[in-house]
This record gives sequence, structure tokens and C-alpha cells, in this order.
Amino acid sequence: MKRAIAKFLEYLRSVRNASPHTISNYGKDLEQFETYLTPPGASAPSMIKIHHHVIREFIGHLHESGLAKSSIARKLAALRSFFKYCVREGLLKDNPARLVATPKLPKRIPAVLSAEEMSGFLDQLAAMPDPKSRGRGNAASMAAHARLKVEDSLLLHRDRAILELLYAAGLRVSELTGLNLIDVDQKDRVVRVIGKGRKERIVPYGAKAAEALALYWPLRDQLLRANSPQPAGTNHEAVFLNYMGKRLTQRSVGRIVKKYVRLVNINWDLHPHSLRHAFATHLLADGADLRAIQELLGHQSLSTTQKYTHASIGQLMDIYDKAHPHA
Repeated sequence: MKRAIAKFLEYLRSVRNASPHTISNYGKDLEQFETYLTPPGASAPSMIKIHHHVIREFIGHLHESGLAKSSIARKLAALRSFFKYCVREGLLKDNPARLVATPKLPKRIPAVLSAEEMSGFLDQLAAMPDPKSRGRGNAASMAAHARLKVEDSLLLHRDRAILELLYAAGLRVSELTGLNLIDVDQKDRVVRVIGKGRKERIVPYGAKAAEALALYWPLRDQLLRANSPQPAGTNHEAVFLNYMGKRLTQRSVGRIVKKYVRLVNINWDLHPHSLRHAFATHLLADGADLRAIQELLGHQSLSTTQKYTHASIGQLMDIYDKAHPHA
């Protein structure tokens, strides 16, 4: 089974072009299943002896361990995909995970800031004074700027460009950090995005993001010059760099979002994906076609995009309850 798992993960990497995140999670899920099948002192069973009853027992074990239904569903998806691969490779005759039902997941409506709240947040960043100038911003933006550390203040233009582009183009954080200079068409204001499964799409961005990027480019050049000479490669190609002149990581983007939410004294639980949610919900609220939003987000299935219709309906119900005399 270990050899089969190793080959399956390599298949995901080289043939399916799965993301490193997916490969890592599937690897951990399959390793956990293998460990469950092999208690201390026992030998691993042959794969042909693994039937759907064994997988159901494993799912029951996960339930008893208090694991969230969403995590259990992902582990079952990993098993289905693995055994489907084994059938295709002739290692098994049937997929034992196919007969195991997926746990019913609660429908989650993502919490989304209103267009006014999002614009106000980004406008405060735009109003923060340039670290090189002595100009004045408004009182709120000046107070927030005063709380920035010196090194963070120098990266203000980068951070604003990150937040504006996340909202303007609805990017996943992995897509943002994976952007290269060649992917950004400043003239037509579009970005070429490599999404899940290495699928490519073209997404436009607006004037605010274009303005933020224009202010960031000189800082990017400065970050490259300030660090030790490096051979042309991934760092020189990357759009967004850290203070060491290296490609920014997904974790760093999460910290950047949290930092600016905290700086402007907003008690929102905002993370990078929140800006993607806001992008889709605000487009839908203003009349954009659901299939167009699907294309912009890079969703393979329209059902994934349809959750934003529930978010819009939720907002309408809130408005109705507040405004209608007989609500």
C-alpha cells in the first residue's frame, strides 16, 4: 500500500497537476488510513482485503474522534480518488470507497463585508501618507499609519497593491503569490492566473488596483536592488516580494491582511479569501451573470459559485427584516 500511495501522489503531481496543498493533504489522509489499518504489532493487510465496511469503520472512528464533517469528507474524497487510481492501474478490481456515503455537510454562507465597508477599508489604506512624503492624510489614516513599524511603512505600497488586487480580481491567495511579471498586462489591466489544476484564466482588474500597482513597481525594484545579487529566477519573476527580495508566501499575505484590519481598528474576522468572497458577492449584487462570475473565479462547477447567491439572498433578507413594517 505504501508503494501504491507513493505512485498515486506522484500521479497527482505530474499528471493531474494538483496543487502542493492538495498533494500534501491527500498524502496525510492516506497515511492516516494506513496507520488505522495497521495497529501496533500487526502487519498491513493486503489492499484486496480492504472493502467498504473497513472504510465505514474508519469514517466512524473519525466521527468518534470529534473530527469536523468537512475534514472527514475530504479524507473520504482522498480514499475514493486513491482507490479509483488503483483500479485504473489494475491493482484492484473495484473501488471500495465508492459505496461509502459522504457525510452531509451544513451549507455555509460566507460572511461578506458590504461594498461600502470594503471600499472604506481600502480607501483608508490609500489615504495613508507615503512613507517618503510629509503629506497629510485624514485623521483615521494618519493614526493607523503612525502604528506601522518603520519597515512595514516602507512596504505600504506593496501591501495596498496586494489587498486591492485580491479584491479587484477575486484571486485565491496561492494565485496571487504565484503571479509573475509576465502575467500582468498593465495596458489592458488584466492578469493571467494559474488556478487549481494548473488551469489558466484571464481576469481584469480596475483603476484602483492599477493605481496601487503603479505605486508598488518602484518599491519592487528597490527590494531587488537592496538584496544580495541573485541569479535570474523565481524571485526576479515574482510580482510580490518580501523585504528580503524573495517571492512572498501565502502565510505572509494572511498576516498582511490581519495587520491592516487591526491597524484601522476594524473588528472583522478578515482573511485573504474574504476579499475573494466580497469580489463575487458584490458582482452578483450588481447584476453580474453567475456564469461570468464562475469564469472569473475559476470554479470548475457552477454549483461552487452558487453559494454566493445564498449570500446575496441572506443580505436581502436582512434588509427586508430591517425595512419592512410587517417583517
